[in-house]
Amino acid sequence: MKFTPQVLLSTPRRSAGVPSPDGKFVLYTVSTYDFDKHSKTTETKLLDTDVNFVDTLPDGEKASDFVWLSNHEFAFLRGEDEGATSLMICSRPEGTGELSTSYVVEQIEAPMANLKIAALGDDEFGIVFSAQSTKEGKLFNPEKAPKTHSSGRLYSTLFVRHWDEWATPEKQSLWHAKLSAPEDGKRSLSHLQNVLCGSDLECPIRPFGGTDNFDVSKWGLIFVAKDPELNPALHTKSNVYYLPIEWDGKVSCVGPGRVRIEGFEGASTSPVFSPSGKKAAFLSMKKDGYEADRNVIFVMPELHKVKPHAEMLTLESTKMAVWDRSPSSISWAADGQSLLVVAEEEGHAHLFEIHHNKQHRISTPGVVSDVKTLSSGRIFVSGSTLVDNSYYAVIDLAAAVQSDSAPAIWSHSNTDSGVKLGLNSGQISSIWSPASDLRVNKEVHSWVFKPSDYDSSKTYPVAYLIHGGPQGAWNDAWSTRWNQAVFAEQGFIVIAPNVTGSTGYGQAFTDAINQNWGGDPYQDIVNVFDYVGKHIPQADNSRAVALGASYGGFMMNWIQGQPLGRKFKAMVCHDGIFSTANLLSTEELYFPFNDLGGYPWSTKETDAVHPFTTASAWHKWDPSAHLSEWATPMLVIHNSKDYRLPISEGLAAFNVLQAKGIESQFLTFPDENHFVLEPENSLVWHKTVINWIRKHVGMERFAGEEAGGVEYMGGLKVEETKETKET
Repeated sequence: MKFTPQVLLSTPRRSAGVPSPDGKFVLYTVSTYDFDKHSKTTETKLLDTDVNFVDTLPDGEKASDFVWLSNHEFAFLRGEDEGATSLMICSRPEGTGELSTSYVVEQIEAPMANLKIAALGDDEFGIVFSAQSTKEGKLFNPEKAPKTHSSGRLYSTLFVRHWDEWATPEKQSLWHAKLSAPEDGKRSLSHLQNVLCGSDLECPIRPFGGTDNFDVSKWGLIFVAKDPELNPALHTKSNVYYLPIEWDGKVSCVGPGRVRIEGFEGASTSPVFSPSGKKAAFLSMKKDGYEADRNVIFVMPELHKVKPHAEMLTLESTKMAVWDRSPSSISWAADGQSLLVVAEEEGHAHLFEIHHNKQHRISTPGVVSDVKTLSSGRIFVSGSTLVDNSYYAVIDLAAAVQSDSAPAIWSHSNTDSGVKLGLNSGQISSIWSPASDLRVNKEVHSWVFKPSDYDSSKTYPVAYLIHGGPQGAWNDAWSTRWNQAVFAEQGFIVIAPNVTGSTGYGQAFTDAINQNWGGDPYQDIVNVFDYVGKHIPQADNSRAVALGASYGGFMMNWIQGQPLGRKFKAMVCHDGIFSTANLLSTEELYFPFNDLGGYPWSTKETDAVHPFTTASAWHKWDPSAHLSEWATPMLVIHNSKDYRLPISEGLAAFNVLQAKGIESQFLTFPDENHFVLEPENSLVWHKTVINWIRKHVGMERFAGEEAGGVEYMGGLKVEETKETKET
């Protein structure tokens, strides 16, 4: 099989697995897009790990949020017409692999998500889920909301829009109820209550918060929410809150208690109860306004002794596992004595076991995306690699702690470790080139991805991929947006460098990009380019292209005005920053205020809030200050619903290229945000990008862009004149 963009986008996508407590069965969804029918199908699967037999859940197309109540019974949510949601129960008779018919416990007249359940005893359960609420705290269904006669909206404070939505009065809220023991074979649900009623808090935190923003136990609820006293456009600070719940009574609107952590003013996330519910752990950052500060683990004991309806809590939290990695998620081991932590490390996201402030790395491939604890003490892991879009594994935790190389007891791959896609791990290797600032890290790590039919006696054009963030990284993980294999299978050697600012190489390396956007990261890329030219003879740097999105798009615009720009045959800038001054139009203003060291209107060298040079970084790293040097052909992509970096950035870059007579194209999707998510749009994106870079390295076209559904708008070519050149 030739791994093409259409194969990438039509390969079945599997969710993280949800194992039964004993690990015998695994629930998951599979979504598949059919480009012939132009439609997507979603199925719910039940995998028997003993025999690797997969069954399909009837009517599971709109099912989500699976939670096991026992080894034989599970609950889930099912989307209904007109925005309603049903809480469903399904069981599997003991001793069989067949599923019984599911039944509706209750239909709720609003969209629900993020279901979590805690055992209360006597076969009863407490459930919590998220749903939007009105200003009065009632369930909100956008499909049934009254229509207004005007589309006007008046704002008097920041955060008028976020990611791809304009702000509205509705909030995300957590709702809870008790799920009864079965009567006549069916369970029932008590009256739903809005846990955040009257609190002015919102959870999950939009746009990406989910079940990682809260947890539930028989004793109560723990969650994170933005600090209501701070404007979210200027601050990242979010707090941890705890609310005891009496499941047989009502939760008053006094509100949850805030957990205070002295010296930590940044974002908190991943609150999770121990198996007994008497302890909880969470992650928190020190610095407000900085999304990539190091996460520190905290543990709160004796939560079951906290009195109900406490107005404010001041709990002593114990800092654990201080090491130079930043965990992204945490969970508890089955014994409640140790923590399971996922953290980035040198191009991977590994699983660590932490006990008594000591951490032990557990051998897992690629990037771990989800961890579940089994009743036996073993752990169930979901993850992916650069060649495998989904794997599941069961690991003996005790054996893994004793040995770095303890193999998985059981594993299951969605693509047979890439074989079904014509990919293999032998296509991937790493290089380490000199870092720009040797005081921080000595070397910079880059992934190298070669074509599956690679021939060491031949030379290949090179595609340099620059990641976004800027505090991010290229990891050994699957992606449908910037998949290295897609470019490699088009005949390129792909180089994906993790330059200064990348995560997983120590916090100092991540922090070093602050006020340094076009400095060390740019020189790192230059060093990588030179290293590849000297040490990989099959990589033809005379036929090199560069591609990047978000901060990577900024770097495309920056490189255009620098000497390295003349060494590329073509470039691709997706949702990039054209001018740092225009970052004032972003929704999350704390981002440029932190990364560029202050405010662009500042007239002082330093200020009390940002003790660095303030306005200078805004001007120093502005790509639009070097337009006279722009000369390399460039494809510009920018989407209309990108509110993080508005479309004017892409239009400005394209306008300059056209006015200067530089070969260029502009691709836009009116219905997409910072990403391109719809399969048909993504196929157009891939065809357009691939044709652009193939053309400029002397290769034949991959596919007609028009065939992918893009509407080509021709126009007059602007010839470069003396006036435009000087401009």
